[in-house]
Amino acid sequence: MSTYAAAQRSRILLVDDAPENLRILSESLRADYTIMFAKNGPDALRLATGRPQPDLILLDVIMPGMDGYEVCRRLKEDPSTRDIPVMFITAQNEETDEATGLSLGAQDYIVKPFRVSLVRNRVANQLTYKRYRDHLNDLVHERTRQLVLTQEATIHAMATLAEWRDTETGAHIKRTQNYVKALALHMANLPRYRETLNADAISWLYLSAPLHDVGKVAIADTVLHKPGPLTEEEYEAMKEHTTYGRAVLAAADKFLGEDSFLKVASDIAYCHHERWDGRGYPRGLGEDEIPLSARLMSLADVYDALRSQRVYKPAMPHETSAYIILDGKGTQFDPEVVEAFLAIQDEFKAIAERYSD
Repeated sequence: MSTYAAAQRSRILLVDDAPENLRILSESLRADYTIMFAKNGPDALRLATGRPQPDLILLDVIMPGMDGYEVCRRLKEDPSTRDIPVMFITAQNEETDEATGLSLGAQDYIVKPFRVSLVRNRVANQLTYKRYRDHLNDLVHERTRQLVLTQEATIHAMATLAEWRDTETGAHIKRTQNYVKALALHMANLPRYRETLNADAISWLYLSAPLHDVGKVAIADTVLHKPGPLTEEEYEAMKEHTTYGRAVLAAADKFLGEDSFLKVASDIAYCHHERWDGRGYPRGLGEDEIPLSARLMSLADVYDALRSQRVYKPAMPHETSAYIILDGKGTQFDPEVVEAFLAIQDEFKAIAERYSD
């Protein structure tokens, strides 16, 4: 038995409508590998997508019904089988035949009649390469997983810092990130946002939303913790938390380059107090000038402020809060975001109850 087979007995799927060809190939390989058989294309596809999957497929071209080229094409189109290496073993010996097979994604093309030793060597080479490629893929996946965990930990640490400085908010962070996610999931079904709000984008929205008030770390305690309404001067000072938020994130972002994972968080922190009619702060942006992430955060933040009790105001019921949100449609809020809110407002109510202070 070969060194590779001793380490891991690989499975080879032999596909040929001629029993004699299957017998010859099986006798050549069964000492080192587990052999699977298929006499036609549909059976080959069924076995290739089953469990356990073959590690390599030896495929004839000329078969009744579905030929080998069509089998290979379907294997390479299916994400669950596209990485299984395919070797054609066929009597088709024209140069164009080999070119066709390789163009479909096959790794090798052996012409009958073949030498058994040649087939064994090429099979061993393909399996060795597959093992090496799978190992590299595992390393890439693990490195990617660690990178994502590092990104998530960075965001969590910053959000925790902001929460410690503004303890009055309680579960505000948890509620608002779930409001934002709910809005994004609903709006992802709209043609205009189908590509923008893909699964990755929604994930980063959810992770970044807790940083919307990270700039409050730079606001004086006398303003941030004042037990009552702010004066005009204090309110102007409080508004600076948007600018400070962007500065905090930019300090980290500059080491990561453009379009880093903190870009979404920076847009949210800087722009979540902008208004659809251009009367917000800090820049007075309007309509689509405001990043979509910040437009979602704006509604989520206001809704939660309305529903929450403060020392200077009681908590409002959902119905009153929803009426105020609707009244801000096209002025304070993006009309499409308001429509999304109205469509899923029961989900907002459930989130508010689940994460109540």
